[in-house]
Amino acid sequence: MTKLAVVGATGLVGEKVLEVLDRKKVPFDELVMFSSPRSAGKEIQFQGKTYIVEALTEEKTDGQFDYVIMSAGGSTSEKFAPLFEQHGAIVIDNSSQWRMHDEIDLVVPEVNQPTLNRKIIANPNCSTIQSVVPLKTLLDQYGLKRVAYTTYQAVSGSGLAGRNDLSNGEKGEAPTNYPHPIYNNVLPHIDVFLEDGYTKEEQKMIDETRKILEQPNLNVTATCVRVPVQDSHSVHINVTLDKETTVDELKALFKADERVVLVDNVENNEYPLAINSTGKDEVFVGRIRKDDSLDNTFHIWCTADNLLKGASLNAVQVLEQVMKLNN
Repeated sequence: MTKLAVVGATGLVGEKVLEVLDRKKVPFDELVMFSSPRSAGKEIQFQGKTYIVEALTEEKTDGQFDYVIMSAGGSTSEKFAPLFEQHGAIVIDNSSQWRMHDEIDLVVPEVNQPTLNRKIIANPNCSTIQSVVPLKTLLDQYGLKRVAYTTYQAVSGSGLAGRNDLSNGEKGEAPTNYPHPIYNNVLPHIDVFLEDGYTKEEQKMIDETRKILEQPNLNVTATCVRVPVQDSHSVHINVTLDKETTVDELKALFKADERVVLVDNVENNEYPLAINSTGKDEVFVGRIRKDDSLDNTFHIWCTADNLLKGASLNAVQVLEQVMKLNN
């Protein structure tokens, strides 16, 4: 008998987790949905059954759960993930709380496998997830010397508050989530600023890329930007490879790779678009071209749905991985 819990079931990512569980027909015998006390008591229809969302408490972590997917923020995860773990559950956590702990797996299923050194597995940052998928292909074939990211991140990465700032800003209302209006604007500011001038989001991408790809000395830099798009992140990847190659060879490599979808026909204005990524499971790559300012360096444009591959889908794929390991 498999008992599964979804923590944060009423949030944007939690709702998507339930959709993906249903769509992928993930097997379980019992499901419990948890939320903050504010959302407790809400009814959710799922697979023909009405579930009453419960407030998460310390006592309820001892519910003989086999698996827990958490999408409820870092402070909630810091408190409750170890309790679920102590009671025998494997926890897949969407927050940033555990990602850079040495003993915690940080997993993108197309790239790496969980070791289950501990029973907490971290889901990476949304922009990191979509970026390391094509980078893994390049790493295996050519090796990596340097990666420079520029992200164009949708407001749904900030949850409902981000979406509200965008829609309310169109009506002329002041933002309540972002420090400046996001409507008709671009903010080079995601998360808090660190002492060196980078933001925490940028540092996450740097650190997580190295950890997931197992390249601790890889030169990585990032600039993370919030744009007035509702869903799907776009990432510009500037990558320097170890081995020499060409644009045509890169396109052929990605075309043959089941982990990504190549969309690169600029003669017909075909390239990855956020609007075409929304609602899709895949990671899209295109606009591949040579960077003549650096040796053996290339530009790659990458898009993916941040609520799916960037969060809920990746978490469910990790769940499927560990279920196979346990069988």
